[in-house]
Amino acid sequence: MTYCLAIQLDKHLVFAADSRTSAGVDNVTVYSKMHRLPLGEDRLFVMLTAGNLATTQAVLSRIQRDLDNPHAEESLRTADYLFDAAHYIGRISRHVQAEHSEAFVEHQGNLEASFILGGQIRGRPHNIYLIYPQGNCITASPKAPFLQIGETKYGKPILDRVITPETSLGDAIRCALMSISSTMRSNISVGPPVEVAVYERDTFAVARHMILDYDSRLLLDMEDSWSQGLRRALSELPRFEWEEESGPREVQSR
Repeated sequence: MTYCLAIQLDKHLVFAADSRTSAGVDNVTVYSKMHRLPLGEDRLFVMLTAGNLATTQAVLSRIQRDLDNPHAEESLRTADYLFDAAHYIGRISRHVQAEHSEAFVEHQGNLEASFILGGQIRGRPHNIYLIYPQGNCITASPKAPFLQIGETKYGKPILDRVITPETSLGDAIRCALMSISSTMRSNISVGPPVEVAVYERDTFAVARHMILDYDSRLLLDMEDSWSQGLRRALSELPRFEWEEESGPREVQSR
């Protein structure tokens, strides 16, 4: 399992992903789920991946093969809209799954993979798309300007409560990190290093990129502040009428 998310702001896109691909008592491996694809002065794509690792690697390899082929009829270079690029990736993913589906069904395996594609093509707006295993896709909306793949449920509440298109870039990055931190706290299959990338509209280059590992001071300090803030907020919630009215109280941590 994994957890990746993308946030669409008025002037920026924020991408964040964990790096854990398997988790067990004696088997923990990591693999980057974030793939940056700068393709010259007129387009840039960032792709996040979740699901079957063999499927995602095959999809990425076929995307690169088409990019390397100057005679390819279709590639990320030929897309006129981000929507076209998302459908192109969806078709590749569906084809890869179909090639090996019989063997995997026989062994009760799961070949499904999902993707988030974000970026911009010159003359078009910056945007993000979620590509389902079936190959179809959706985009974010002004009321919910974020997309998630993988283990999404633990990190969604903070996004629902905080993120709007007008959210500042710094707050959006902090929100993304705490969304992933909350997921790591509740699910061992999601884990560091945590990777973050920022795209600024009309620049066609990744503005910021960081990798935060287990011992990252920044991530540890943010997680500590977040936990303290949650306990403080809980202690200040209105009391029930049967409770003693004695003001805020300390809430013990786990």
